[in-house]
Parts: sequence; structure tokens; C-alpha cells
Amino acid sequence: MFHIKQLELVHWDYWRRFNLPLDAQIITIVGPNGSGKTTLLDALRTLFGLRCSGKRDFRRYVRRANRSFAWIRAVVANRPGSTGKRPFFPCLKDEVTLACRIRRAGGDWTRDYAIADGDVSIEALEAREDKVVEWVGYRDYQSRLAWGGLTPAIAKVLALEQGDTDKLCEYSPKALLELVFDVFGDKEVLDNYAAAREEQNNAEKELAALGLDLDRLRAQAEAKRLEADRFLEWKQLDDEARALGAEIVPRLEAGELARDIVLARDDIARARAEFQRGQDELAALKARSTGVEAEKAAAEAERKAARSRDLEAERQHLAAHDEVRDAEKLLAERSALRARLAREAGDAAVDLESAHAKADARLLHLQRQEREAIAAFEDKTAQLRATREHRGPPGDPEVNRFRKRLQEAGIAHRALAEIIEVTDPAWQGAVEAVLRPYRHVLLLEREQDRHAAWGLGEQERFRHFIVPELETAPPATRGALAEVIRFADAVPRWLADLLNRIQRVDDADAARRLPRETEWITRDGYHRERRGARHLGSPTEFHFGELARTARLKQLDADMHSLDARLREIRPQLDAAKEEADALRARLHGIEAAQLLAARAEAFDAAEAALPAARARLTAAIGARAEAKGDVERIEQSLRGIDIELDRRKRDIAALAGRVNQLAAEAAPRRGEQARRILRLRKLRRGMPAAWRDPHDNARLAEKYGDARGARAELERLRTRLGDGDWVTDDTVLTLASRLRADVAERESQYRERERHCNAARHITTEARAAYIAKLRATVRQYGKNLHALGELANVDVDCPLPHLENDDRALAGAGLEVRFDFDRKGAVGLNDGEASGGQQVMKSLILLIALLMDEARPGGFVFIDEPFAHLDIANIDRVGTFLRATRAQYLITTPVTHNANVFAPAQLTLVTRKKKPGDDWAPPIGLIQRAL
Repeated sequence: MFHIKQLELVHWDYWRRFNLPLDAQIITIVGPNGSGKTTLLDALRTLFGLRCSGKRDFRRYVRRANRSFAWIRAVVANRPGSTGKRPFFPCLKDEVTLACRIRRAGGDWTRDYAIADGDVSIEALEAREDKVVEWVGYRDYQSRLAWGGLTPAIAKVLALEQGDTDKLCEYSPKALLELVFDVFGDKEVLDNYAAAREEQNNAEKELAALGLDLDRLRAQAEAKRLEADRFLEWKQLDDEARALGAEIVPRLEAGELARDIVLARDDIARARAEFQRGQDELAALKARSTGVEAEKAAAEAERKAARSRDLEAERQHLAAHDEVRDAEKLLAERSALRARLAREAGDAAVDLESAHAKADARLLHLQRQEREAIAAFEDKTAQLRATREHRGPPGDPEVNRFRKRLQEAGIAHRALAEIIEVTDPAWQGAVEAVLRPYRHVLLLEREQDRHAAWGLGEQERFRHFIVPELETAPPATRGALAEVIRFADAVPRWLADLLNRIQRVDDADAARRLPRETEWITRDGYHRERRGARHLGSPTEFHFGELARTARLKQLDADMHSLDARLREIRPQLDAAKEEADALRARLHGIEAAQLLAARAEAFDAAEAALPAARARLTAAIGARAEAKGDVERIEQSLRGIDIELDRRKRDIAALAGRVNQLAAEAAPRRGEQARRILRLRKLRRGMPAAWRDPHDNARLAEKYGDARGARAELERLRTRLGDGDWVTDDTVLTLASRLRADVAERESQYRERERHCNAARHITTEARAAYIAKLRATVRQYGKNLHALGELANVDVDCPLPHLENDDRALAGAGLEVRFDFDRKGAVGLNDGEASGGQQVMKSLILLIALLMDEARPGGFVFIDEPFAHLDIANIDRVGTFLRATRAQYLITTPVTHNANVFAPAQLTLVTRKKKPGDDWAPPIGLIQRAL
């Protein structure tokens, strides 16, 4: 870069006109504060198109002169560089004149610039004697200076504020890196990277906007598609509803009427035949029932006579028993008195008391046994009386309590055991074993009472089934367990199915002839089902039918005989114990046995004589009573069978009569209904197309809709759906939906095209960023090389490592230049870490500043430095001066007059500024001190 050889100012600030030689490496500008040091530098900045320091500009300085024009002219070097090219080509002389002409125009100040080959004076420039001179504007002039080496980046460095030149070390690593690249970097590389990134950002924004528009269009197309679907759905539903109302329902109704007429004709014929068969069978049943009733009357007369004989035998038995008991009692008293007489003068008093206690305890034990036996006898007697007077199963406390609750609630019901009669005594045990879990099942007479009954069952925690669904039992399957059972009323269907499913066999071996899956049971209760075979146990109590009641009567009678025998066994022992106790008690109070024996001797003899005959009469009475009871039981058992048979026949007659009456009552309505069907069918088929009678098509419709009722329900459902739904009924929606689909396809194609363009922009940006990073690395290496060279001149170790650079905008944005200095081998310090002294800070800033201005292709150049020696001691001033002399740049340094004289040591030319005196129009000219070589 060029250096300054001469400067001339006209009407600049308070200076009228002067010309200064500046052809020296280090120029010191010295003067008191306010004497014009910075003013002189701002003149050079204005000449070189730089920004003035602080908030000043060129207008401030030219207004103070109170003239209409001002000039700044400098002569600079134009020697060829290492490449052989001159900075201000096509100017070919070794010196070039740079001029800035400032004039007032319309109330404002304007600047014009010129570059002239050689040393051209202001007057010559103004007179335009040199025809080569061309006045240009500010922007064009800056471009010419940039070709001469004063690039915008160097201009930025030269335009640093007063005091900022020694604060470069306070820059952040990122700011320093940006400054270095501005100075050394290739402007075109940076511009390419910025343009590529801008193009990428624009492409991404355009792609995003196009994506939003595509999404909006897709949403519109989707909405129209849904509307089109709603229209098509409405169209389909409407067509189907019209077809149902106009064709399908009439066709299905006609088909159903035709089928119903055929079926009803067959049913009427079958009912007529069944009615005739029922009448014939009813007459036969009534004839057989009359014979059974005559047989029952004869058996009842025989039973009445047998019961009279039984009562007489019982009376004789009781009389004989009392006679024997009285005689035995008298004889026992005599024996006791005899024993007492023998003991009157016997054992001592203590032994007598012990014997009395034992006898009394035995007496109490026997009395308790007698009471228990009497209570049991009375209970069995009550049960026997209740069983004789009441038909049905034995009661259960829990069931009786719950049935009482049902009766209080007005819920009519019956127990399952009350309506079942076993017709074959041989199979009573098997039936009882199968129906044991269902002994206490309750059957409701009215199905509508089921919820009330279930509520009571839930409250009482009733563990047995409450069944409301009842029906007449179907005919029994031949050989099934149901064949030996007769139902007095309607029963649950599941019970009838269970009994019809179980086949009766004599034993397990006889079941071999049955199919493998058949369920069977033996007389003994051995049962086979789908899970396997097992014995159901032998019931000890019968619950179902008259045979069960007979068995209970027989068992109660046997229990009473056993209790009577027990009483006969206990009472003699009780009497003996009582006599023994009385005797011992009497012995304790005195001996009177001899007197008692003498007084009752006649009674004792009579009893002894009558006892054998009484015993014989008792034995005969017991035999007669047993024979009479046997006759009664035999006749009653025969009557029970007759009652069962007669009851079964009556139920059969009632059921058959009911069925016949039902058939007769149903015949007329059926014929009337059949006639109405025929009329309706004729009316429907009148005017119906022949194709509507196609059986295949009608079968297909029936398969789809079920029947006419289902078709009508479907029609009503479709009409309700069409009426309640939010439908689209305009067919133009189909055209709109198709058009929007085409628009979406076209817009998607545009989006893909823009997406490819965006990807290409990203690729170009990546390549431009890579080139920018490569240039940035080369720039940092060059700057580091400059720093290292300057550090060697200043005897300072400078380390400038390459920053971490990646091909990523975020990484580049955070990259920085870390520079570390080592003064006097005391350890490396950073840019602004607070560990360096004031002189070291100045030295760091100078190294950083001068390294920016070093260019191997354009050596030299000039630097403006405001007061670099401020706050430095003598040693550091000398050190800085030595460093400046060692470099090849031209320095214009300002310094106040208060500094040590050592600040002038490195200066080859010293310019002395002085303040304007009060009252003078112009400031004194600048003094000049030049060091003799």
C-alpha cells in the first residue's frame, strides 16, 4: 500500500493554508489538548474517504473557517509493488496527487475528489490545467483507493476512534475474527456465501409458503371430498329407500303371504286330524277312568274296616299293657320291702348315706332319659299325624320361612316336589337321587311376579332356584326316566329335558346296547352322563310323590316302636332306682319295711297270681295289633297306587280335553285369518310385474333383509337417517371435488419442483460456505503469520491457533480467533484477560493492528494512532518505539506535551500544533521538526 509524502490544507478548521512534508516512517504530532492533533488526522481521514473520529465530520471543520470552499491535498507514493503494478495505475509517475475539494452548494457542503498523476498543486487542479484530472464522487473515489490498497477493511481500521487503536486487544475472539477476515478475506468469496445463503433462505421461505398454500388446498380438497362422499352416501341411501318402498317391501310381503297361506293350509289340515284323534282318545280315557274309580271305592271300604280292627287291637294292647305294668309294679314293691327288711339292722350310717347318694344320682339319670324318650315319641307322633293328614314333601325350616314371605307378598307358588308323582315304586330311589339338588325348587304361578320373588330371594339369601318360566311337560320319551314320573302342573323346560335325556336301564351291563353318547341310570342310582359315570347315593328320605309319603309314614311308625321299646326298658330301671332311693331314705329315718309288707300282703299275692295271664293277653294283643296294622298298610298302599293312577288319568283327561277345546276354539280364527291372507295376496299381486315373482330374486332379497318386517324396519331406518343427517344433495360437489383434486396434484408438482430447487440452493450454500471456510482458514493463517513476525520484532511470543470451523452456519456464527501473548516468558495471556499490564495492552493492540495492515503483495502503508504512549512508563515507551521502528509501515502518532521526552525518540518527523490565540482569525501554522539523518 502507498505511504504519504506531503499534505496541504486550505481553510480547514482554523488553519488558513499550510503545506507539511510527511515523507518519514514515524511522524509524531505533539501539542496540548485542543491544539488540533485529531483535527489534522481527521483531515487525512476526509482525504482518504474515511469516517472522522467521534461524532465529527468534515462539515464541522469547514464551517469554522467561515469560507465557501476548502482543500485537502496530499502527495502519495505510486511506486510499483512486488508484482510490478503501481497502486494508482494508469498513473505511471512515482508520485500521485490526491485532492478533496469541499464547496458550499445550496446551503450544504459537497465533496469532490480527484487523483492526478505527479505532484499537482491546488491552483493547477482548480484551473484544470492538467487535462487528465477527473473529478469523481465519494463512492467512485473509494473504489479507486481500494485498488490502490486502501481497502474498505483497512479503511475501517484507519477510522478507529481515538484511543481505540490501543484497545484491539479488548475485542472478543468473534469480533477479532470478523475484523481479520474483513481485512484479508476475499470479498467475492464472502459475497458468494452471503448470496447463496440469502438464496437458500428465500427458497426455504418460498417453499414454506408454498407448503402452507398446498396444505390449505389439500384441506379444501379433503373437505370437498368428504362432501362428495356424503353426497354419494346420500344418493345410495335415497336410492335404496326408494327401492325398498316401491318394490322390495311389496315383493317380500307377497312372498311371505304366499308361504304363510301354504303353511296355514297344512296347519288347518293337521289341526282337524288332531281334533278328531283327541275326541276318540278322550272317550277311551273316560271309560278307563270309570273302572279305576270303582276299584278305588271298594278299596276305601276295605280300608275303613281294617282301620276299625286296628283301633280295637290298639285298645286291647294298651289295656293288657297297663294290667301287666300294675302287677309288675306291685311285685316290685314287695321285693323292695323284702330287701328293706333285710337291711334294717345292716350297714353303718356313713355307708348308708353313700349308697343313698348313688341311688339318687342313678334315679335322676333314668328320669332324664325317660323325659327325652317321651319327648321324641310325642314329636314322632306329631309328625306321623301331620304326614297322615297332609300330602306333599317334608318341610324345611328355611324353605318354610321363605315360602311364608312369598305368601305374605301375595306371590302364588308351588314347590317342585308337590307336582311330581313317581308312578313306579321300583324307580323311586333313582328319581330321588337325580332330583336331590332340586327338592326345594319353587315354581311361580304368575311369571310377572318373578322380579318381586327374586328381590325377596336376594334379601333372604335363598339358596334354591325360583323359576318363573313354566310350560306343559312334553310327552315322555320311551324308556326315559320321565316315563315313570307324572307332573301335576306346568314345569320348567330344563327339568323335562333332563328327565327325558336320562334312559332307564336295569344295570350297567344292560347299557351296552345304548349309543355311546346316551345318558342313563340304573334302579340303584348308578348314573352315566357326559362327564362319566358315578353312583348318586341311596336317599334316606323320599321327597317326591305319594310313595315318598308312604315311606315316611312307615319310617315314623318304626321310630315310634323303637321309642316305645326304649321306654319299656327305661321304666323298670327307673322304678327300681326310685324304690332303692326311697328305701335308703326310709332307712335313714327309721325301719318300717315289716309293717308295710304285712299290710299289703293280700294285694301282692293277687298280683303274683294274675301276672302270667296278663302277660299272655299282652302277647296276643301285640300280635293282633301288628296284623291289623299290616292290613291297613297293605290297603293304603294299594289305595295310593289307585290314587296315583286315577290322578294321572284325570290329568290326562283334563289335558286332552283342554287340547281338544283349544283346537276347536282355534279352528274358526285360523280359517278366517287364512281367508284374509288370500285376499291380501290377491290385492298385492294385482298389477305387480311378472319379474317381481322370480323366486331366485325374492330369495336373494329375503337373504339380505330377512323378511318384510325387516325390510320395513330398514326402510324406516333409512328414512330416519336421511331425515336426521346433515347430507349434501347437490351433485355439483362431485365436479368441485374432482377439480380440487387436480389442483392439488398440480400444486404438489410445483411443490416438488420448488423442493428440488431448495435442495439445490442448500447444496450451493454448502459449497459456498466451504469456500468461505477455506478462505477464512487461509486468512487466519496469514494473519497468524503476520502476528508471529511482529511478535519476533517486539520480542513477544504470539500464538494464533486456527479456530474450529465446520461447514455449518451455527458453527461459523460462534467461531472466534483466540490470540495469546507471552511477554518476558511469564506465561501466555489472552486478548483481554486482565493479566497484562498497560504497556503490554498497548503492545498487544499495536501487534494486532499492524498485522492487519501487513500485506506481502502491498508492503508499507500508513497508520493513524492516537496517543499510544498514554499511561506508559519510560521502559514501555522505549519498547513501543523500538517496535515501531522495526516495522515498515508509516505511523502518524499523536501525543500530548505532558509525556516524557522518550516519546520523540523514534520519530523522524515531529509536527507541533498550537492553539489559536483569542482574537486571532487563524491558528498558528504547524511547526516542523525533522531529525537529521
